[in-house]
Amino acid sequence: MAVARSFRTENIRNVVVLGHGGSGKTTLIDAVCFAAGTSRRKGNVNAGTALTMTTPEETGHGMSMQLTVAHAIDAGTKINFLDTPGYMDFAGEAAAAVRVADAAVVTVGAASGVEVGTEMVWQLCEERALPRMIFVSMMDKMHANFGKVLAELRDGLAPGAIPVQIPIGAAAGFRGVVDLFTGRAHVYKGGAMAGEYGEADVPDEVADDVETWQTELMETLATTDEELLDRYLEGEAISVGEQFAALAGAVAEGEVVPVFCGAAEQSFGVREFAELLVALAPHPGRGGGVEAIGDDGSAVDLRAADDESVSALVFKTSAEPHVGELSLFRVFSGMVANGTELRNAGREAGERINHLAIPQGKERVEVEALHAGDIGVVAKLKSTRTNDTLSAPANPVTLEGVTFPQPDISIAVRGVARADEDKLGEALAKLNDEDPTFVAGFNPEIRQTIARGLGELHLDVQFERMKRKYGVTVETEPPRIAYRETITAEAEGQGRFKKQTGGRGQFGDCWVRLRPRDRGEGYEFVSSIKGGVIPTKYVPSVDRGIQEAATKGVVAGYPVVDFEAECYDGSYHSVDSSDIAFKVAGSYAFRNVAEKAKPALLEPIIEVTVTVPDEYVGDVMGDLNGRSARVLGMEPLGGKTAIMAQVAEAELYKYASVLRSITQGRGFHRRKMLGYDLVPPMRVEKIVAEAAEREG
Repeated sequence: MAVARSFRTENIRNVVVLGHGGSGKTTLIDAVCFAAGTSRRKGNVNAGTALTMTTPEETGHGMSMQLTVAHAIDAGTKINFLDTPGYMDFAGEAAAAVRVADAAVVTVGAASGVEVGTEMVWQLCEERALPRMIFVSMMDKMHANFGKVLAELRDGLAPGAIPVQIPIGAAAGFRGVVDLFTGRAHVYKGGAMAGEYGEADVPDEVADDVETWQTELMETLATTDEELLDRYLEGEAISVGEQFAALAGAVAEGEVVPVFCGAAEQSFGVREFAELLVALAPHPGRGGGVEAIGDDGSAVDLRAADDESVSALVFKTSAEPHVGELSLFRVFSGMVANGTELRNAGREAGERINHLAIPQGKERVEVEALHAGDIGVVAKLKSTRTNDTLSAPANPVTLEGVTFPQPDISIAVRGVARADEDKLGEALAKLNDEDPTFVAGFNPEIRQTIARGLGELHLDVQFERMKRKYGVTVETEPPRIAYRETITAEAEGQGRFKKQTGGRGQFGDCWVRLRPRDRGEGYEFVSSIKGGVIPTKYVPSVDRGIQEAATKGVVAGYPVVDFEAECYDGSYHSVDSSDIAFKVAGSYAFRNVAEKAKPALLEPIIEVTVTVPDEYVGDVMGDLNGRSARVLGMEPLGGKTAIMAQVAEAELYKYASVLRSITQGRGFHRRKMLGYDLVPPMRVEKIVAEAAEREG
């Protein structure tokens, strides 16, 4: 049964659970909460009933797709678990969770070992210097090998990894663990749903391993403190409590990474895991002050204490039908109680906190107050969104927000029916409020609504969510390319407009010379009119007419760039000439002359930096060459290589997905618009035909 009492800062642990997709994160959290009694039933990921699988999309795909918070209580301490997706398409959720956690548990499959996602989330923790622990999961599965996984961890990921438990058996024979602190075996009872175990002596089959790792653990702990080292060298016993304290300090400093093991699906190892988390993970106040920016832009140091001025960061916003908008937040300093008035300095808005609650999967349990360091949820804030700071009105501050990854995959969307189209813009904006890595907007130049995300699955799930929540169904298509046109030769000609409708007519006449300019130099107008053949007041109208006509080129209707227009001759009528007449004449002149000036198509060129492990450089280079890329150079990055290249935008559709496939998910790229260049002749006809089809 979920609790409704508040916990003080020293009795809170904020732990993000990270790992490759399918490594057991959600199952571990579900089992710990069930064993602790804060969850009423033991769920199952495959059935979509796990505690932190809260949406139909997650149930339908059988995987976690969003950050979800749940809690367990052990020895009077609340552990706030932040469950995260393991697939890189949802990396923004992991980034948000890491920002508000004080420690991380990285799950690694006992059979699969260190995978691509393991490396990715490890780097995420490195960037924030987050204390880490490792849980080797699924010890009951076929091919489980704790020793092999431990060697992988120590060799390639965490040299400071050291086991605090040793498994007894593996795969179908996994039946317990040995606690290296106490030297006692924990033997699990078959069918015990809440992880109950009995204590026993260490079995002979693991006695040598236990002795080896106990010695290394004790030596590691002893080196963290001179007094402990002296006592250890003198053969004096060090109590379990002293061992815990020494290891907790080393974990907080990032010097040691404890390794646990278990089989969460059977609840084997989850009780010990919770106990050790309480003992080893730092509480929110352990790391010192909280850095913020004051209203005047100055740095402000706040303490993670109840008597400090309040500061809280909203790290996730979600909305569900019949519930409304929910804001998940962490209290970094001060204490928040029901009825508290807070200030959103970034949006210059006040917020009143009502129905304060703590999250438990998709459930909420109301509480009277939250202490510094705790995580809560509140409904229906008026102005506050993800990454906003709420603080005391008398001391408004802004906390560092979540650094979300930039979306790199684009797709064009349109409503299936008129009603869908009418609601599309509002629905897309609401989805962006919930997930800042999903960005969408209408591009007037290509006349498409473009949605951007972190992967194809990410986009597909957002469209599923949009249909379920907001009743908007969309179709997708490739984004159009924003081509340009230019001229490649000098030409000249006349633009003449004469209209007589009985009364005053319209007359404008100009001669225009067009010249190409270098790429990126843009448009320039030159007047060389002499002798008043066109009155000075009408010359700017010729300029406006040329610019207006140049928005729709003569090759495929794209804007014309990088040319000079010189108006050098013409004539006028003292009565019938006007600004509008010369504007029309200028547009006629442009179209007449542009067709003679060898018009050409330009396409956007993107500068890409592709970062991949060294073993994939050849395959990635081959793929880039197949896209007619111009490789500018390569830079070694210690086991990885950054490849710099220039590629036509048309060649980069779905490139992120292809790159992930080539590099097994270990490569990524960044893009920067470079400019425009001529389209190869063999592709011009196809582009012209596509443009004509759209216009037709």
